[in-house]
Amino acid sequence: MSQEIVIRPARQSDLPQVLDIYGHHVLHGLASFEEQPPQLAEFTERWKAVCDKGLPWVVAVNEEDRVLGYAYAGPYRARPAYRHSVENSVYIAPDITRSGLGKKLLTRIIEDCEKLGWVRQMIAVIGNSGNEGSIGLHAHLGFEMTGTLKSVGFKHGGWVDTVLMQRAISKGDTEPPSESD
Repeated sequence: MSQEIVIRPARQSDLPQVLDIYGHHVLHGLASFEEQPPQLAEFTERWKAVCDKGLPWVVAVNEEDRVLGYAYAGPYRARPAYRHSVENSVYIAPDITRSGLGKKLLTRIIEDCEKLGWVRQMIAVIGNSGNEGSIGLHAHLGFEMTGTLKSVGFKHGGWVDTVLMQRAISKGDTEPPSESD
């Protein structure tokens, strides 16, 4: 990647390109347990739900404004006690995987969540225990392995594991959240 890459908050106008990236991974990979890509309207609602919570969703774009990858942090679970935990997602265009872009995107999401102050844990739910790239990326950025759920998905004719990794954000669990959090 010799071009200048800019990481910025995703705009609604980016979503068709973002969906193209995600759709490729849905159809050809094991990172997502979806079997068919969502329609743009549904994908837009997902993006809005993350942004409406004040959580980061960023894209990496080149000089031609081509989206090369994206990352976001969404709520880990819906129940109130989980409100200080987020789950990250990182997807890269298939023609530039293993270029270091995932590290840049995930680093930005971690930094953005730390600035929020109320996020205390980030969870990575990684499809496919053989996904060495994603597991290595998360380990490099301070995520610890917390477990593997064996054969919880069936996709592309085979059973697929889910790997769970976790990283403290900000003060983590060293002190309780403030009343305003």
